[in-house]
Amino acid sequence: MLKIAMAQMEVVPGHPDVNTATILRFIEEARAKGADVVIFPEMAVPGYFLGDTWEQSAFLRDCESYGRDIIAASKDITVMFGNVAIDWQKKNNDGRVRKYNAFFIARDGELIQPDNMPYPYTIKTLMPNYREFDDTRHFFSLQKLARELGTTPSKLLSPVTLKIRDDYYRVGCLLCEDGWSDDYEFAPFELLEEKEQLDFYVNISASPYTLGKNDKRNRVFGRQAREAGVPLFYVNCIGLQNNGKTVYTFDGSSTAYNESGHVVRTLPEYEEVLTILPLAGMKDMPAEKEADEPDIAHIYRALHYGIGHFLANIHMKKIVIGISGGIDSAVAAALYAKVVGPENLLLVNMPSVFNSATTKGLSQELANNLGCQYMIIPIQESVDHTIKQLEETPMVHLGTGSESHLRVSSFVAENIQARDRSARVLAGAAAAFGGGFTCNANKAETTVGYSTLYGDQSGFLAALADLWKYQVYALAHYMNTTVYGREVVPQGIIDIVPSAELSSAQNVDEGKGDPIKYPYHDFLFRSFVERWQKATPEDLLEWYKAGTVEANLGCEAGLVAKYFPTAADFIQDLERWWNLFTGMAIAKRIQAPPILAVSRRAYGFDHREAQNGAYYTRRYRELKAELLAK
Repeated sequence: MLKIAMAQMEVVPGHPDVNTATILRFIEEARAKGADVVIFPEMAVPGYFLGDTWEQSAFLRDCESYGRDIIAASKDITVMFGNVAIDWQKKNNDGRVRKYNAFFIARDGELIQPDNMPYPYTIKTLMPNYREFDDTRHFFSLQKLARELGTTPSKLLSPVTLKIRDDYYRVGCLLCEDGWSDDYEFAPFELLEEKEQLDFYVNISASPYTLGKNDKRNRVFGRQAREAGVPLFYVNCIGLQNNGKTVYTFDGSSTAYNESGHVVRTLPEYEEVLTILPLAGMKDMPAEKEADEPDIAHIYRALHYGIGHFLANIHMKKIVIGISGGIDSAVAAALYAKVVGPENLLLVNMPSVFNSATTKGLSQELANNLGCQYMIIPIQESVDHTIKQLEETPMVHLGTGSESHLRVSSFVAENIQARDRSARVLAGAAAAFGGGFTCNANKAETTVGYSTLYGDQSGFLAALADLWKYQVYALAHYMNTTVYGREVVPQGIIDIVPSAELSSAQNVDEGKGDPIKYPYHDFLFRSFVERWQKATPEDLLEWYKAGTVEANLGCEAGLVAKYFPTAADFIQDLERWWNLFTGMAIAKRIQAPPILAVSRRAYGFDHREAQNGAYYTRRYRELKAELLAK
């Protein structure tokens, strides 16, 4: 009976030495447990998101060298693994050496070549070039190779024959995107299926966590296994990888599907684990029941894992968080306390004359609940000193010798407060404490730049910047009820109106707060960013005219009429935020800290944007004139 081991491992990007040591350890474990085949993830040797490290020939040679170590370790066991493959005699379209994202199979120290491939490995066919992926920049696809050789991908794409003891098995080998073919001109899975009846399929992947992705994968891959009538093994990695501005967790969730398309084994999220399944016995295995968990449980695990690994990567053990008595900083504090421990967490409350006794008391209550380090550092004196310096110091025109003085407006004074808190107090406290300070911005604020550059936009990581405000509240409830099992984030913080408290116009005790109406704007801003076909003001006016704004955005019915009595009010609000989203907010996002991704479209490399300024289409202007005329 053929025994197949799925090796879900942590892949450390850019460290083939570390990854190969893990692979060799798992090979030994699989062999000791009687496995005939052991499967590792895509790009298990080098990692996947490496930026232009892919352009270093020395690094490529190292990956080849470690790949030979894995091949040599395949005595009496079949090893399937992902690595970069290099043809040093050919070039990519960019003029650099030819690189393939490849699926290697080794046994008894030798590679097993697919039937019609010109190389002893399977080459990835479909190159994702959307969201966080940039494969065509670095890798040559099977499609391009087929054109170069004067043939077709369907002829090159072929099964692999495994001889194990006295039996032969035909295997269909796929690399990640090759199983997600809906938006491509052809489907590698279907091409393999058309050739002959295979014994099983293997999809090795390096697939980042995205909320809801695993449910969709189970539908797609389950259907593939069912239609082919044979098992399918999906092996994904765990770990943390990034492309500079955006940081991704890899959740693993490796899955085995039987010939009926049922999920019969799912490996735990974010855990290194090896599991062995009997190929012939999968049909009779009961289908796993789907875990009945809210989305926020998955988000919490992704954030906790991602923060922990990010801190380990940068060798940071202590954290400073500025807390205001608001929901974002409170959730950040509760989250980091679970990751680093309260003894390594310093919360700093920095009141000015505009901070109420209510929020100051809530900050103290939060710190007490967490049992962490706590400081109160008032900023009004230093803010007044800065304003006095700016207004009283003469500004001399060196061409004419004339003097004038700056005037600090109330708006500028608000920004001075925010920058004093971050650039002076938090930066200094973090250095003295021996750690770093966080950016607590949520996704709504990040979308429209509702933050101060070099102020609350600063920090070493923006862990909440891919969560909309309603998700931040959901996370607060989840941590209270499930993670801590007690009220850590005070109910008063959950109930209070969100406010920056930078002026008397934002007095929380009077119910005054942020200009963002989160129950509506969360969903409006989400439509700008996360829809596959991103919404624009033209779309919003079409929906407004048809009375379908809430239905298209997915927010609560009746909010448009509640917040915007007239078309003019709706248009004024829309243009205010669109101008910010496509204007100054881009400059702020470019200079913002790295963002930990959990959504279908996170800011940074996942949402590529240029500083082009706001634009309104001809149709938008027509709709605007029509609606205002009414």
